[in-house]
Amino acid sequence: MKHLGFILMLLVVFASCKNKKTPQAESVQSRTTGHTDILVDESFNNIIADQIEIFTSDYPDAHFTVIPGNENKILPTFLKDSVRVMVLSRMLTADEEKVYTKKSIPVYTSRFAIDGIALITSKENADSTITADEIISIMKGNSTGVKNLVFDNAYSSTIRYFKDLAQVKEIPKKGVYTLNTNKDVIKYVSENKGYIGVVGINWLIKRYSEPADHTENIKMLGVKNVKGKKGDDAYYKPVQENLISGVYPFLRNIYIINAEGKEGLGTGFANWLVSQRGQLIVLKSGLGPHKIVSRDFNLKN
Repeated sequence: MKHLGFILMLLVVFASCKNKKTPQAESVQSRTTGHTDILVDESFNNIIADQIEIFTSDYPDAHFTVIPGNENKILPTFLKDSVRVMVLSRMLTADEEKVYTKKSIPVYTSRFAIDGIALITSKENADSTITADEIISIMKGNSTGVKNLVFDNAYSSTIRYFKDLAQVKEIPKKGVYTLNTNKDVIKYVSENKGYIGVVGINWLIKRYSEPADHTENIKMLGVKNVKGKKGDDAYYKPVQENLISGVYPFLRNIYIINAEGKEGLGTGFANWLVSQRGQLIVLKSGLGPHKIVSRDFNLKN
C-alpha cells in the first residue's frame, strides 16, 4: 500500500507538471509570433486594421491588441512605458524620447504612409474650393461667420495640425468648433451649409466604402496652398495622386514608433509596414506610400 500511494503521488505530480505551461511556452516572442499592444491615433485605425489583417494571415501565431485614441490620450500611455509601440502623425520630441533613452531603450521611428486632411462640406453648399490662407485666418480667430471649421474633438491630431499651421496655441472662441467623433463631424456638416468639417482622408475613404451614413450628402473641397508653396497654382483635392505628388496642401506623415527594445513582434510589424508588401497595402488603401513600389516585368518570347 505504501508503494501504491507513492506511485499515485508521482502520477499526480507528473500530471500537474505536464498541464502547467512553462513561462517560455506562454511568451514565445519573435518578429512574427507572440502578442503585442499597439497604441493607434484613431484617425489611422483603418490602415492599421488592413495591415494587421494581412500580416496575421501570413503569420497566424502573431496577435495584436489595438488601443485607439486621440493623440493626447495615447501619447501619455506610451511615455509611461505602459505600451511600447505607437502609430502617430508626428515624431516624438527630444524631451519625449528621453523617457526611453534614460532607460537605455532605443526608439525607432519609421514613416510608412502619407495621409491628407480632407475639408468636407454639405453638397448643398455652393462653394467647392477654399484657400489655405482662409483656413489659417479662421484658425487665428478672424472668421467672418460665413465659414466655420468643425473638428472631431479638441484633443485630436487634426486640430493640433491646424493649430501648428496657424501658429496658435489655443483655438479661437468663434469660427472653430469641436464635437466628439468623425461621424459627428460628417453628420453635422451634411446638415449645416455654413460649416466645413475636418477629417483624416484615411478615415473618410473607409466611410465612403460602407453603407450610407450621411457621406452621400457631403463633398470634398479643393484647396489652394499659400503663395510660394507647392500646390499654390490650383485647387487640389486629397486624392491619392495629389498626396504622392505633394501638391495637396494639408499633408501629414504616419509614423510607427517602436521602443520595444528587443526583437519582438512590434519590431517585426514595424519592418513589415515599410516592406514591399506593407507598402502595397498602403497604396491600395488610397493613401500615399512611404516609397513607391517598383514593378518588374519579365518579358519572354
